[in-house]
Amino acid sequence: TQPLKVQNADAEMGTVLQQTLYTVDRGTTAVREIIGLLQNLEEERLSRRLDTSEVGCLNLTGGEPSGSAVSPFLEEILRNCLEMWQKSGGTFDITLGAVVSLWDIDGWAAGENRGVFVPPGKEQLQEALESCGSGRLTLERDRLYLPEGMELDLGAVGKGIALNQVLMYLRENNEITGAIISLGGSVLTYGQKPDGKSWSVGIADPEDTASIIGTLTLEGEWFVSTSGDYERYAEADGVRYHHILDPATGYPADSGIAGVTILAKDGFL
Repeated sequence: TQPLKVQNADAEMGTVLQQTLYTVDRGTTAVREIIGLLQNLEEERLSRRLDTSEVGCLNLTGGEPSGSAVSPFLEEILRNCLEMWQKSGGTFDITLGAVVSLWDIDGWAAGENRGVFVPPGKEQLQEALESCGSGRLTLERDRLYLPEGMELDLGAVGKGIALNQVLMYLRENNEITGAIISLGGSVLTYGQKPDGKSWSVGIADPEDTASIIGTLTLEGEWFVSTSGDYERYAEADGVRYHHILDPATGYPADSGIAGVTILAKDGFL
């Protein structure tokens, strides 16, 4: 039986989810199941804004001497994040929740906030930074110990984690012979098209996001992640403040690089 092409667009995890599946008989059921998988992942595990998620609950335990139990799923993620923190010399840090809240770039970019955007002051940022730093948290034997005031924020890796979970779902459903899933700036390719053609993933031009600056031609399973200063931002007095924050200063990173694309054969975990 020739696989059918099923497409869907939705909003999940604070961004646009686009699915193209080639499936023998799963059809829209698979589309709905993938949406449900992402919703559960955000609501039950990763969301910093929901006190009922695992990350949200952990953020309420800052300063508690006994720490808090961590699920094996999240423990593995946190250990990977701590390893990246070390390898990056501290430039990748999942403990910037207090700083992220001060800026609330996502809220302004999504149009959730009213009024005029005002960047946080240096004293505010310095105070928030004092509660940050991956080197100050302790993870041992399935328990996490957060200093008082520290908040985890897994926004930098959330979409990668999500697509890794989607990949495992696809592997478990043999009826799905090929798929390309886009979640914001992150893309997963899987299997193949019925006509045998390669997957094509376009890379947006940072200076004109409606245009493509290049295209990746891929076979089989790949993860593609693109992030840049043009994706989510707020403006004040003609200055653009983007969502990629520098842990050293608390301000948006000023590297002179507008966007970066990473291509990986293996997922986040």
